[in-house]
Amino acid sequence: MKRRAFFASPLALLAPHGFAQAVTYPIVQPRELVFPRDHGSHPEYRTEWWYITGWVRDEAGSAFGVQVTFFRNRPGVAESGASAFAPRQLLFAHAAVADPRHQRLRHDQRARRSGHGLVYAAEATTDVRVDDWSLRLDAGAYRATIVGRDFAMALAFRPTQPILLQGERGFSRKGPDPAQASFYYTQPHLAVAGTLDIDGKARPVTGSAWLDHEWSSEVLARDAQGWDWIGLNLSDGGALMAFRIRGKDGETIWAGGIVRDASGAVRSLAPADIAFTPMRRWRSPRTGVEYPVVFKVRAGALQIAVEPLMDDQELDSRASVGTVYWEGAVRALVDGREIGRGYLELTGYWRPLKL
Repeated sequence: MKRRAFFASPLALLAPHGFAQAVTYPIVQPRELVFPRDHGSHPEYRTEWWYITGWVRDEAGSAFGVQVTFFRNRPGVAESGASAFAPRQLLFAHAAVADPRHQRLRHDQRARRSGHGLVYAAEATTDVRVDDWSLRLDAGAYRATIVGRDFAMALAFRPTQPILLQGERGFSRKGPDPAQASFYYTQPHLAVAGTLDIDGKARPVTGSAWLDHEWSSEVLARDAQGWDWIGLNLSDGGALMAFRIRGKDGETIWAGGIVRDASGAVRSLAPADIAFTPMRRWRSPRTGVEYPVVFKVRAGALQIAVEPLMDDQELDSRASVGTVYWEGAVRALVDGREIGRGYLELTGYWRPLKL
């Protein structure tokens, strides 16, 4: 399967530090984004992630938020060394289960250098592994296997809709400089099935999820603090992604998004189409960081309230990627009526985010 995307040839896009860039001046001709190849890793770029979030229910009807993210980072050091232990690529993974029954976020993380067949991000298709954690695209479904400290997941995420290319046919601007951009596509409305193990009890679960795959070498402007981001599976079958990049003064540096309606029509959203207005804040009892966990969001013609499944969905990932952020399951409401479910991500509230 092939789709066209506004991506430049990587061979022509090398910055002085040696990383491939999303854009140069002038912009070169687009190339085709080819699947399954572009489901795989892009090691010539500095940063990449595969990000799955979703809502599931067990047979008793209890709802849980689930999140699985694998990160690849190219540090750009010791690349010419012959040692198999040289850190040419670093792999990180985060996983979490939001359990509103106990108002508890269970989470764990991994961090390793690639190598020896135990830690890798394959280039041919999605196949990422960090020791006993893995995410792979197999027989038409993404399959995640996670064994955390006090939870485990064995979940399959099966696409039910076409791939949604973000931005301008996959070229997603993240700042006023066109070089501040990523390659970005989404698979919304993934059908979820599998088992969730909590406190030693494995329970069958089903639900709906969202996958983002994004890669870049320069995402944020120098004066950027972090971002607010939502990805929502809408109840009518549509999908909405919206984000804003915040400066150190709290003001919006850049914003964007995309809407696919129930008929399949797609509209990209410009910075002027997006507004995030914080409505309620929550302070973490562990880190003291304050996050806006309830928003009013304007995304094109949509005006929605975004409310969390539970307030405490903070992830302390200082042991892996070196930051603290809030990432949690949310509901989207219009006049008090639920119109969708998804995830909200809040970065840069602890310290400025460094990628």
